[in-house]
Amino acid sequence: MRSLLLSTAAALLSLSTPIHAEDAAMSDAPQLTFERVFASPSLDGPSPRQPKLSPDGRYLTLLRNREDERDRYDLWGFDRESGEWTMLVDSAKLGSGRELSEDEKMQRERMRVGNLRGIISYQWASDGKSVLVPLDGDLYLAGLDGTVQRLTDTEETELNPTLSGEGSFISFVRDRQLWVGKIGHEAKPITPREADTIRWGEAEFVAQEEMARMDGFWWSPDESRIVVQRTDESPVGIVTRAAIGATGTKVFEQRYPAAGTDNAIVALYVMDPDGKHRVKVDLGPDTDIYVARVDWAPDGSAIYVQRQNREQSVLDMLRVDPETGESEVWFTENAARENYWINLGNDYRFLEDGSLIWWSERDGFGHLYHFKDGEWTQLTSGEWVITRLAGVDEALGRVYFEGNADGVLERHVYALDLAKPGEWQRLTEPGYVNASVMDKKAQSLLVTRSSPVQPAQTYLADTAGNRIAWVEENALDANHPYAPFLAGHAAPEFGTVAADDGTPLHWMMLKPEMEAGKKYPVFVMHYGGPGPQMVDRAWEGALAQAVVDKGYIWFVLDNRGSANRGVEFEQPLYHAMGGVEVVDQAKGTEFLKTLDFVDPDKIAIYGWSYGGYMTLKRLQAEPGTYAAGISGAPVTKWELYDTHYTERFMGDPRYVPEAYTKANAMEDATKMSDPLLLIHGMADDNVVFEHSSELIAKLQGSNVPFEMMLYPGYTHRVAGEQVSPHLWNTIFNFLERHGVTPPE
Repeated sequence: MRSLLLSTAAALLSLSTPIHAEDAAMSDAPQLTFERVFASPSLDGPSPRQPKLSPDGRYLTLLRNREDERDRYDLWGFDRESGEWTMLVDSAKLGSGRELSEDEKMQRERMRVGNLRGIISYQWASDGKSVLVPLDGDLYLAGLDGTVQRLTDTEETELNPTLSGEGSFISFVRDRQLWVGKIGHEAKPITPREADTIRWGEAEFVAQEEMARMDGFWWSPDESRIVVQRTDESPVGIVTRAAIGATGTKVFEQRYPAAGTDNAIVALYVMDPDGKHRVKVDLGPDTDIYVARVDWAPDGSAIYVQRQNREQSVLDMLRVDPETGESEVWFTENAARENYWINLGNDYRFLEDGSLIWWSERDGFGHLYHFKDGEWTQLTSGEWVITRLAGVDEALGRVYFEGNADGVLERHVYALDLAKPGEWQRLTEPGYVNASVMDKKAQSLLVTRSSPVQPAQTYLADTAGNRIAWVEENALDANHPYAPFLAGHAAPEFGTVAADDGTPLHWMMLKPEMEAGKKYPVFVMHYGGPGPQMVDRAWEGALAQAVVDKGYIWFVLDNRGSANRGVEFEQPLYHAMGGVEVVDQAKGTEFLKTLDFVDPDKIAIYGWSYGGYMTLKRLQAEPGTYAAGISGAPVTKWELYDTHYTERFMGDPRYVPEAYTKANAMEDATKMSDPLLLIHGMADDNVVFEHSSELIAKLQGSNVPFEMMLYPGYTHRVAGEQVSPHLWNTIFNFLERHGVTPPE
């Protein structure tokens, strides 16, 4: 395979000469507007999605967005023998443009791709001759010769379409049933049509939204059996969600498991492809559990189910007999600390010899372990974390992974030999944040990287990390969309401030062109909640540059509770959201006020979702500190948010109501005195609009002034080529009205 990769290098390598920032600075750059930030082509350059290698390794496929329509994706393939790129499926020509079903719309929201159009996913057939492509609610089989076979043509949407292991069957969910059919034949339902509260083959709401599990059925490797999830939503409370649009309102009776209420009851069944010989999987006597992950053993001899208790402090790996459904606990993973939780992930791999590569935080940091013959061997260690298991070459006993062993602000690809635990090698260049994709046998490495001065690039590498060919060089040359603005590009500065306990908190700052003796306003962007790491050495994007172009300092700080720093860094949020992270953000503000180029009376804060919640908590904690605050789609009462996310950190409100009272943003809402702009999409099914409507009513009822901007028809993601500039212009018009402006 290496020789084949080398033969394609010349076809992919770009001969363009990049423009360096120091050269571009000699000319004046036009001011970057919000209209241009969200227009096409994207200022970040091409952003390919879902790169995959064909089963025979000949083709590299990916979804590529259009220059004239940045959110529309088509399927492209690169023939590594001919060295040519070809558009395999033109989404605009093939698609019907038909409106998607509500189920698919909401699933896309769960996947964070609700704004994308065209093709958002695809799957290779096992013979490497065709690709399964879902498009506008129907399914197509695209051949590499340009032919396209339509597999479905219905008013209903086919959810989660999947080809079986050997490519003989097509399977999908339609009308709450699982449908299966041989390729070229009509698919039929293999599960019964029951009450409206029963769904077959679908992941329940919290699995999709919080566990990153979209799958609700799983084929055996030899496609002789299939595991199917049955979800009973009848215990779940109903939220009447009004999706308020521009010309009307649709009312949905949504089953939403709010914190402290009943979850859906999930069961698993194993059956033949025609639905016969159905057996129920023994998940244990307690039905108040989470089915986190389901996998088949490589040889199909067993099914492995990750069962999580409701408190999310214990995870059992069940080994299930596919013929009888009987199960046993293979091993148990406990939370790494008392008063902590288990962070789920996909960083594990079942090997052909029956062993397992497993990610765990049991030593206080996320590392890899090898479980074989009942014994654990720790493969990596240290005060750093592995962020992703990229691949395993079983023939050579080599493991590839991503992590921050070289510093929390960068992420690299590493490799180690199973026979030599603790001896890993970095495969990627310093100075970048890297992500990687490998084929099933870990023979090829596809790396995507970016830096503060380089938007995302993608290249093909050998297993030693040597770049063989560019897939998307995305060079900042004269033809790049960002080239006209490169002269004004502000490279970020990095540093740390100390938390109350001395923990270093990383910050990032972008500064406008400044004049000596003048003081400048600051736009503080925060998230604050568990999960995302906001400060790193990746490409920050054009939005931050547009804010800087307006004469503002852009500032971001990662407080305790954010990811990739280990258990001790995350743990302070346990039963205490709205506490330590709010205090840590104050440390960032205190630091800003010590800088002689910062106007201490013109510091504004902005956040969305958890960040919107953080804005409210900061304004409540220290009235008069900020010149203004912008709160987008905020959580205001944690009792209104879902079980799996909220209870993981806050516990069950039926047992710790005092923790919820303290954490909520409603109790002290009337303490806010700084100018507030509240923003919310009026069809939000994640942080439902009730979060903001309750806050609005309380502030109005207490005669507390504030401003708001509501977006009819928009969900938790208020975005689009026209609406995004409207949102950001609204924010900065609000700041200008309240005097948060650059110096004259």
